Amino acid sequence: MTACYDVVVAGAGPAGMAAATVAAECGRSVYLVDDNPAAGGQIWRGIDADDSAREAHGKAFAHWSRRLRAAGVAVQSGARVVARPAKNVLRVESANGWTDIGFQKLILATGARERYLPFPGWTLPGVMGAGGLQALVKAGLPVEGKRVVLAGSGPLLLAVAAVLARRGARVVGIFEQAPLARMLRFGASMLFEPGKLMEGARYRAVTHATPYRTSSWVVRAHGRGRLEAVTLSTGGSRREMACDYLGCGFHLVPNLELPRLLGCRIEEQYVCVDSAQQTSLPEVYCAGELTGVGGLDKALVEGEIAGLAAAGRSSAGLAGKRDRLMRFARNLDAAFALRDELRGLAEAETLICRCEDVPRAALVEFGSWREAKLHTRCGMGPCQGRVCGPAANFLFGWENESVRPPLTPARIGTLAEALEEHTGSSL
Repeated sequence: MTACYDVVVAGAGPAGMAAATVAAECGRSVYLVDDNPAAGGQIWRGIDADDSAREAHGKAFAHWSRRLRAAGVAVQSGARVVARPAKNVLRVESANGWTDIGFQKLILATGARERYLPFPGWTLPGVMGAGGLQALVKAGLPVEGKRVVLAGSGPLLLAVAAVLARRGARVVGIFEQAPLARMLRFGASMLFEPGKLMEGARYRAVTHATPYRTSSWVVRAHGRGRLEAVTLSTGGSRREMACDYLGCGFHLVPNLELPRLLGCRIEEQYVCVDSAQQTSLPEVYCAGELTGVGGLDKALVEGEIAGLAAAGRSSAGLAGKRDRLMRFARNLDAAFALRDELRGLAEAETLICRCEDVPRAALVEFGSWREAKLHTRCGMGPCQGRVCGPAANFLFGWENESVRPPLTPARIGTLAEALEEHTGSSL
């Protein structure tokens, strides 16, 4: 039978954990759902709350984990929201089946993912996203002695380099596509964020022997059956570098599928919210990377604001901190904006959609995402456009505004079942 809660939170990263905790501490019944095996999101992946002191941000994770448990939040891990069968109801599927979850208030904290840009050889084994490589290493991938190149854009490159170096990898180069002038301006703005400046300095200290190059990017990956080397454009010239792994990601894009399905207003690739994190739908709130990619501190404070607002409490004391962190998010987007040269990386035969094997040559004649999908099936594979969609947006300017259930691959039985009757008195 359907369960009903005062507040449902989708996403158990820092923003979702903070939102669920605060709402529950205000006396509301709260349900927190996430598709990972445990709460923590990408930034806190693999951290043990009872042995977290040695990890970056470990103290913050331990703090919010303790509060989440003490608040009595109903946490559902390993489950995904696949559809909205009715107003104020989400259908959630796990390995054990499905259930319909009703809510009075909904907080979306579904985070962000890496943006991938296609280039020749990007489908070779050994080529992966920088964050994806970090996740695999945290899960046990052995990298000791392995040669690793990190390329793309964004502060994630430094954080991943530090993790890999601590695990014994030979990080042979970090290549940032943004020009030096933008990096210097961004560095100057960080003087107002001393905590973040120190964090970046700690990451760089771990990798001080690794070259860090601006205005540099991967042109091609080489290998017979798996990655063996990469060709890079750096300083206006080309160079080839041998490596075992390439971690390549071009900053982050928010996971907008659920906000779009619900009908939240979105502008410039972010969900629009007011000072209480309320979206264009009065019962729906958003927090974290959905409103602007700004890192851990922004996610936490926005989660607190959203949790308080969903519980009917004031968050006025947090407004100043949130506004300052939003300025940091805007500076981040400006600093790591993608340069035009990257649009020319993919050649005619380079796959844009890996799920359906659609090359660039098959897409150039179309004028929209919908038209390309209808003719080529681009974006219709298992990832549902999560990889090729942001790439097509950058390459062709296409917007993917149409989202239909299921949001992720789901069992036919889950989608076919009728809406169950609600239980409980929350609605």
